[in-house]
This record gives sequence, structure tokens and C-alpha cells, in this order.
Amino acid sequence: MKLTVFRQLGTANSTPGVLEINGIFQCYTLEPRADQSQGKPFCIPAGSYQVALEMSPKFGFVTPHVLNVPGFEAIEIHIGNYPRDTEGCLLVGETRSADMVGNSALAFESLMTLLRSAKDGISIDYVAPMPVTDPDLMM
Repeated sequence: MKLTVFRQLGTANSTPGVLEINGIFQCYTLEPRADQSQGKPFCIPAGSYQVALEMSPKFGFVTPHVLNVPGFEAIEIHIGNYPRDTEGCLLVGETRSADMVGNSALAFESLMTLLRSAKDGISIDYVAPMPVTDPDLMM
């Protein structure tokens, strides 16, 4: 199963995006800011990573863990709404506005249902910001 995070131009606080699974829109995303000049938290490097479904020590339930991210540890995809809810992880939501994703628990549940059905492993690509031309996906 292939996940792709299409990052969009963000704010001083966060990096919004959209998550697709095998080329189909799944949900909106929120990560920390892209600017690294103020130290962590900031976005993980764009690139391709493997994903494993593992118990989260922080949350106490199974989350997708993004593996072998250079310079980061314990990167997960999890529930959260605001930049303060992530230290590099990917937050998911059904709705969004500036510096926020909404209905995160529902988006996470839907995502986990799909990920649990993966038969040939899970990978994720983080794609650097690019202009969005679909008005339904714009903030």
C-alpha cells in the first residue's frame, strides 16, 4: 500500500497537506512548520519511508510508525488538531483551516482500517510543497 503526503505551502506554524492512498484522496494532513531555523519541531525530510503498525508508547494504541527518518525518532501518524500536537509526526483530519485539522479521530480510524488491510507492506512518500490547482484541496 502506498501513501503519499502532498505538502502545501504552510504558515510560520505548520505545513498543511493532503494524504492519498494508492492515488486516491484519503484526508488532510498537518505537520510542524517547514522552517528549521528555530529548531525542532519542524517537518521531517521529504522522501520515501517504510511504515509499520506498532504500539505507540505515547498514546497507548497502535499507530503507523514512519521508520528510519534521518534526525528523528518515533515519527508516527496520529490524532491531533494543531501544530502544538506534533513534534514531527503527521496529524490527519477530515476538515482543515489555517494551522488546524478537524475530525482527526474519525480520519485516523478510517486510515487505520485501510492500513490494517495492507497485504504487501506500507510505504509513504512525503512530497515537497507544490502549487495546488484543485480548488477543493486548497485552504
